Amino acid sequence: MPLTNTQYDRIFRQYEEKQRISRLETEKRHAAVYERIPKFRELEDTAASLSVAQGKKLLSGDTDALNALHDDLARLKEQKKLLLLDSGFPADYLDPVFSCPDCQDTGYINREKCHCFRQAEISLLYEQSGIQDLLAQNNFELLSYDYYTGEALVLFQNAVKTCRHFVKNFNSDYHNLFFYGTVGTGKSFLSCCVAKELMDQGCSVIYFGATGLFDLLSDAAFHTKNRDERQNAYADLYRCDLLIIDDLGTELTNQFTASQLFSLLNERHLGKKSTLISTNFTLAQLRDRYSDRIFSRITSNFDVCRLAGKDIRMYKLQ
Repeated sequence: MPLTNTQYDRIFRQYEEKQRISRLETEKRHAAVYERIPKFRELEDTAASLSVAQGKKLLSGDTDALNALHDDLARLKEQKKLLLLDSGFPADYLDPVFSCPDCQDTGYINREKCHCFRQAEISLLYEQSGIQDLLAQNNFELLSYDYYTGEALVLFQNAVKTCRHFVKNFNSDYHNLFFYGTVGTGKSFLSCCVAKELMDQGCSVIYFGATGLFDLLSDAAFHTKNRDERQNAYADLYRCDLLIIDDLGTELTNQFTASQLFSLLNERHLGKKSTLISTNFTLAQLRDRYSDRIFSRITSNFDVCRLAGKDIRMYKLQ
């Protein structure tokens, strides 16, 4: 998902602040040099006067004026460099100070996004995903099969394989994921693994627990306070590259939430926007809890993975 205008504005404000800080630092350094080396300002004034004088000659038809100016400016530059060194300043002390020298804090190199801009995008995606802290403890690098045995191990291995395939083909092959099974069997862990891999690729991921998701949908529908902010968040649910709905079934289910869930899943499916859902429900419980059309939407358009075994979180506590 391309960043929204609001998101781009936020990043560009960061670059404007970097440029402001750079200008202030440069002005501060010039002031320090002028105070310690009065002759330095004289040389700069001389350079300005020479530029004006040679410019007039060039306009008058003196074709040698430009070469003469280059020679004079090079001589003055060397004199200024020696003055700086003799006074204990580095030779490059008055060069602009950039946080990213490659793009000089513009965010672009030859009209292409600089690596620092892409990192800013990824950082913003992490922040807005809702699971930035979770990803530090839940990612493929920390994946372990040690807590599974027998059928539970086979199911988890198959789910991991499905997740890796989902990530690998995310940009070329539209798919959705559905994890179901008992508490603490790795559903949220795998959701975070997928989220981190995709965000590191620059994809936008939004994570919601089911209760928080339906609170947002309700607020967007019925509350007028901070409507613009709520509507932006509401719109992101439909536009983000991957929406994760964790613990489906923990929300208070009624006709409104069922209707909103179907609308969300349907619109994202029509837009080929992937969704990942996890729940502690069995498929039979899911069918009984929600409408037939929601159950049909999930079972027909999602890659379904069942997980089983003991509660890993309780096992770790022990």
